[in-house]
Amino acid sequence: MMFEALRKYAEFEGRARRSEYWLFTLFQALVTFGLFLLLVVFSAATGGDEDQLGAAAAMILALLGLFCLAMFIPNLAVSIRRLHDSDKSGGWLLLSFVPFGGFMVFIFTLLDGTPGENRYGPDPKGRTGYGHPTVVHHHYYPPGGGPPSDPAQA
Repeated sequence: MMFEALRKYAEFEGRARRSEYWLFTLFQALVTFGLFLLLVVFSAATGGDEDQLGAAAAMILALLGLFCLAMFIPNLAVSIRRLHDSDKSGGWLLLSFVPFGGFMVFIFTLLDGTPGENRYGPDPKGRTGYGHPTVVHHHYYPPGGGPPSDPAQA
């Protein structure tokens, strides 16, 4: 599930579950943290030799840059599919460029998707939507009877 976004590298259609989005985000954070940790280890191992540290830092930062570049498209795709799950357009990602808009997009990624099919495709959880015949309503009617036809009986 962590690499589902990489399998759907540039797939902007459909919906993504919260677990798909957040596990991919965790994967990116772990790799980034690992590369920064490697940078710290190299800086401690060089003992202050600026030439060796500069070469190691340049190599690690180049790896980090390549990783970020490689993850840009799948990150964008899984973010758009995550918004699709709550029946929102991918254009909502543009809120990230507005003050406090990124916080709203963050909240959207935390929310559960709409149950059942929406305009972006079937529910990835396989749930039925509201109003589907299998949805249980909390009205009690006697066996063999429906709602009373006379409002005075209700």
